[in-house]
Amino acid sequence: VQLQASGGGLVQAGGSLRLSCAASGRLFSSYTMAWFRQAPGKEREFVVLISRSGKSTYYADSVKGRFTLSRDSAKNTVYLQMNSLKPEDTAVYYCAADDSPSLATMIERYDYWGQGTEVTVSS
Repeated sequence: VQLQASGGGLVQAGGSLRLSCAASGRLFSSYTMAWFRQAPGKEREFVVLISRSGKSTYYADSVKGRFTLSRDSAKNTVYLQMNSLKPEDTAVYYCAADDSPSLATMIERYDYWGQGTEVTVSS
């Protein structure tokens, strides 16, 4: 599967952005989809995942209640709605896909990655 992330940009603290990740190739419904992010000088970290069916989501504590991940099977796309953004959310955001049957937050589990989209939150 090929992944194309988009939607990043510059926003003020408290603002919102919506990231998209479009998938092409094998069946979209075969993949758990996730977002990770990497801030300058830091390691890449898990943000959120959504199960193949879309019925289950799991969020990092740092974004819980502010971010919402959804998937649209008709469009082969996942959407990350980010509200109440904080300067500490500044990072390059990467979408990823995992074709394993179980859900996982570890980077190593994800075999397919998009190119990243940059999010900058100003204070």
